[in-house]
Amino acid sequence: MSDERWIEIERDMASAVTHFARAGLIAGDPAFAAEDMAGYTAQMAFMHAMQSGHTSLENALTRILRLLGESLPTGESWHADLIQRVAVALTSRPAILPPDLAEAADETRRFRNRAARTYDNFKPDRATPAIQSAARLAAELSAAIAAFRQLIDAD
Repeated sequence: MSDERWIEIERDMASAVTHFARAGLIAGDPAFAAEDMAGYTAQMAFMHAMQSGHTSLENALTRILRLLGESLPTGESWHADLIQRVAVALTSRPAILPPDLAEAADETRRFRNRAARTYDNFKPDRATPAIQSAARLAAELSAAIAAFRQLIDAD
């Protein structure tokens, strides 16, 4: 079932799953809420893992759109538009992500935006929605993409 068209997509998805899962592990460490150097280290590692996870997810989704011959979203809101697009079934293809998983991806996108711009104001106790979304993506992303692949490559 291996197909060279999916090598990079699978690599990017595996990377996203790994980063999201490890972000959850970091957030579960008691040091994550500390205000000392251990807390700083855990919080920075968490933000980087979340950013890396979402960037890997975007890379995989843009590769899938290219594989399908779709043009990529453009403009200032392309990151949000990408998530919205892959959650919608088109006449040429089914939805790539189910709505609940797309919602989780949108939360990690919003978190990445906040982390990249306001990391000096990071509050671990306000990261719960992002942590929950990362956990959901880590648990369900691989199966969702495998199901999509099966639908479009059924033969």
